[in-house]
Amino acid sequence: MRVAVVGATGMIGHHTALAVLEAGHELTVIHRATSNLKSLDGLRFESRVGDLDDRLSLTAAFGGADAVINCASYYPTEPRPWRAEVERAAAQARNFYAACAEHDLRKVVYVGAAIALARDPEGRPGTEESAMKERPGDLTPYVQVKWELDRLAVEHARRGLPVVVGIPSMCFGEYDAGPSTGQLIVEIANGTLPGYIRGRRNVVYAGDAGRGLVLACERGRPGERYLFTGENVTMDELVKTIAEVAGVEPPGRVIPLGLARLLSKLQGARYRLFGGSPPRLSSTAIAVMASGQFLDGAKAQSELGYEPSVSVREAVARALAWFRANGYVRAGQGRE
Repeated sequence: MRVAVVGATGMIGHHTALAVLEAGHELTVIHRATSNLKSLDGLRFESRVGDLDDRLSLTAAFGGADAVINCASYYPTEPRPWRAEVERAAAQARNFYAACAEHDLRKVVYVGAAIALARDPEGRPGTEESAMKERPGDLTPYVQVKWELDRLAVEHARRGLPVVVGIPSMCFGEYDAGPSTGQLIVEIANGTLPGYIRGRRNVVYAGDAGRGLVLACERGRPGERYLFTGENVTMDELVKTIAEVAGVEPPGRVIPLGLARLLSKLQGARYRLFGGSPPRLSSTAIAVMASGQFLDGAKAQSELGYEPSVSVREAVARALAWFRANGYVRAGQGRE
């Protein structure tokens, strides 16, 4: 099977591309004209230019593919009104599905986010059935975007596209340029994290997430969601583990959620008025730390044969080694 991966230069996309090849499939990498493909050196793939803002380019790029995995869904990075962010994300998604509809694809995999799942009122681990039926009351752009993209994926599956929703939990691993979720590791290792917000998380190694997405492509049922999980941990436990692996003292300050949201709004207002660097304490970061929950990945295990193979501690160690090798963690910080 020839599998096209959109967003293979990102962390999850890179590990998904690796998993495509490891499963014996042919790989097509769909990327923007300006993308740097150096991180993919050594992989066997066909390169095609396609942009989520350009439907015609995607239609051409998907030619000859048997399946497509979209690891490049929109991610808000600057403080903008949530409606504007949702509008842009939805426009890109519609371009993507319209391009997919032009081809006879066996499977279309949308990489979703667990934040689009409602919390269980009794505190039990969330499942695929926890998907919110109505727009969430939390107006954080990240939350709104991920809910809308999940809704559109299911809507297009109902229209007849073979869309499967694959949902990795919080990912740590190599190739996290930026970084994204790995920013937590980088700041703890560098001693620059001012504090953290308590909450519950499920953490998975990015390589396991990539394997799960390929399993969803091979075996997933259209219209279904599948959670690719690792270990359930509290933020207290996660921060302590990262600090131990990095060989540094853990940040001792716990920031109350209400205070964090107030500081985020103030920083966002200053950024909109005066520019400069985007807020360090963004609404997205707050949502990622505080709005998570424990997750139950039994469905992917029973239907797809997915099993995580890497512990949280090892995922952190692999990510940290990559960050050190690529200059994100300052020399001399913690144990090498």
